[in-house]
Amino acid sequence: MGKKDALIIVDMQNDYFPGGRMELDGMDTAAENAGRLLSFFRSEHKHIFHIQHIAVRKDAGFFVPDSRGVEIHGTLAPLPSEKVITKHYPNGFRDTGLLDALKTEGIGQLTICGAMSHMCIDATTRAAFDLGFGCTVVSDACATRDLAFEGEPIPAAMVHGAFMSALSPIYAVLKKTREITASD
Repeated sequence: MGKKDALIIVDMQNDYFPGGRMELDGMDTAAENAGRLLSFFRSEHKHIFHIQHIAVRKDAGFFVPDSRGVEIHGTLAPLPSEKVITKHYPNGFRDTGLLDALKTEGIGQLTICGAMSHMCIDATTRAAFDLGFGCTVVSDACATRDLAFEGEPIPAAMVHGAFMSALSPIYAVLKKTREITASD
């Protein structure tokens, strides 16, 4: 793997924000922190990749093609110089050009943030680790939602905490936004 760093922003799309088809708990805070990371990586002239999920299932309830909900949220809009990788599965590497793009740029270290903690962040981080990348997950720049297991509700904060703790320390180093952007 290369030595360069890259920011990977996963699925920060309108459907996850208030008023969207799959509103997440804490999405505004996660987006604010992702915005800080984005500004920092831009100021450092580091590579930035936006991952955008577009549903392909006919019965999809969100991220429907050609809808407002599938669009990357305006607060995190990619610049023309930033790559947007389209995916159709939770893992940002599956059937996408992400791996080739990272290799082409000599990237070896990934800083990952976005949504959902328990789904696409988890799947993409584990895949990145298995592919040999060093991974940092920015826990306060990720969001998720309430789930249930065997009829018992699991609050979003518990879901998030469980998945973050499962990623660390093997798959990723966990950091807060301020630990990365300390110079801003």
